[in-house]
Amino acid sequence: MTDPFSGADGPELFSAAELAGVPDEFQRLWTPHRMAYIQAGPEPLRRDCPFDAAPQMSDEEGLIVARGETAYVLLNLFPYNSGHLLVCPYRHVGLYDEATREEVDEIAALTQTGMRVLREVARCDGFNIGMNQGAVAGAGVEGHLHQHIVPRWATDANFFPIIARTKALPQLLGDVRRAIADAWPAAS
Repeated sequence: MTDPFSGADGPELFSAAELAGVPDEFQRLWTPHRMAYIQAGPEPLRRDCPFDAAPQMSDEEGLIVARGETAYVLLNLFPYNSGHLLVCPYRHVGLYDEATREEVDEIAALTQTGMRVLREVARCDGFNIGMNQGAVAGAGVEGHLHQHIVPRWATDANFFPIIARTKALPQLLGDVRRAIADAWPAAS
C-alpha cells in the first residue's frame, strides 16, 4: 500500500480536504460543533452566561428546542450523548432553592416532555437527569440553574469514555435540535 504522505521524490504534501476520509490505521471522531468552543476559548464562558444569551438568539442559533413561560429547553453545546438537553429558567438564578414555585413546576414539566420527545425521536432506553449546583459540584455554568436530561442507550457505553475519555456523537447539533424541536408538542 502506498503511503499517502510520501512520494517517490520525497515528502508529498496534502491538504486536510484531500486527506479527510482517506483510510489509514487511525479512527477519527468528527466533532465540528466543538470548534465554536475551541475558537472562543474559555473566556466567553467565564464572562458571559450562555443561558442568559441563548433566549435572545433565534432558536436555531441558541440551540433552543422549546420555550415556556418561565423556563426553556436547549441542547447542550458540549453533550455527553446526542440529544443531551438542558432545562433552564429564563431568570438568572444559581440554585434550585432560589427558583420560584412557577420555575420549579415548569422545569419539571419541560423535563417530562423532553424525556417523552427523546424517547420518540432518539429511541433511547433510559436517562440521566440531574443538576450540578456550584463549581465544587461540577457545574460548568455555576451561576445559572440548569437541569440535564441525558438520553442513554443500552449500547452507548463502550471503551471510548473509559480508556480515551472520548464520547462518539453521531449527529450534528443542528440536526438533533431540528428533530427534537419538530417533535415537541405545541403549547396547550
